[in-house]
Amino acid sequence: MKKLKVKWKRAQIQDLNDRLLLYNLYLTQGLALLIGVIWIIFQGRNVLKLFAFPSGLQVLWWGLGLAAIMLLVDLLLSRIMPEDAMDDGGINQLLFQNRPIWHIICISAVVSVCEELLFRGAIQYSFGPYWTSILFAVIHIRYLRHWIPTGWVFLSSYGLGYIYVQTGSLWAPILCHFVIDLISGLALRFRRYEE
Repeated sequence: MKKLKVKWKRAQIQDLNDRLLLYNLYLTQGLALLIGVIWIIFQGRNVLKLFAFPSGLQVLWWGLGLAAIMLLVDLLLSRIMPEDAMDDGGINQLLFQNRPIWHIICISAVVSVCEELLFRGAIQYSFGPYWTSILFAVIHIRYLRHWIPTGWVFLSSYGLGYIYVQTGSLWAPILCHFVIDLISGLALRFRRYEE
């Protein structure tokens, strides 16, 4: 019987095509959702209760307010920092630059719901916002080559955890995450790239 030899190699940005990139995106988000749901069930909590809509506008203000602050800080960082210090390896550009608007909206919604359910709904309940934010930064591995984007991902995650605690609703960080991803995705979609 022949042994199956599997060779692992790190994929480079030039090795990714659109189909493979989307496959990996949706696969990782599906895993985040599945792990989050299982984790919450093992915590003895009701997943559906986490998605109950709040009665007031507090969630809206916290979510949109933090999104506005984070987008302004991100814009400021992109203006004052060298481009290579904020580089994610080109993944976001590849993901969004040729994507139809409806798909950018869909990606933003899927990512915000899946990641916030896992990180704020499940992990933060067990470990608190600090350790959750460290894990969130590590999971966003494409930023780990540079300390500024890594630190920014950590602070962003901590902010998402903070508004979750303040509102008691998962919808605040979901809304904030969605708005940030949507606006960032649309900016990359309509950005003019110099040849």
